[in-house]
Amino acid sequence: QVQLVESGGGLVQAGGSLRLSCAASGRSFSSLVMGWFRQGPGKERECAAAISRAGGYTYYADSVKGRFTISRDNSKNTVYLQMNSLKPEDTAVYYCAADSDLSLRTWSASGQSQGDWNSWGQGTQVTVSS
Repeated sequence: QVQLVESGGGLVQAGGSLRLSCAASGRSFSSLVMGWFRQGPGKERECAAAISRAGGYTYYADSVKGRFTISRDNSKNTVYLQMNSLKPEDTAVYYCAADSDLSLRTWSASGQSQGDWNSWGQGTQVTVSS
């Protein structure tokens, strides 16, 4: 069982930046595909970004491309989400997710179902004021 703990959320003005961190334990971190999902008020949960096991392949939702950057440090068992040029519509609870089995390339080309991910953090709130 993988344990995921997010940190770094908060309140920021539009145009500002935040960096989220997610520390993983309980399984070899380098064996995990990692992702950041988000759920805004009245919206369905969506994947904002995801990264492959060695970091060579990334996925971004169209709404965050060019503004968000996902990265990982396998020596620290941590995945990051750098969020720049934040907009009020980025307001959401951000969840870290992990999976040991899926292929990120296949997953990103086949509908990006959140049901394919088997471990989730508790979430961290990000609020962007206008």
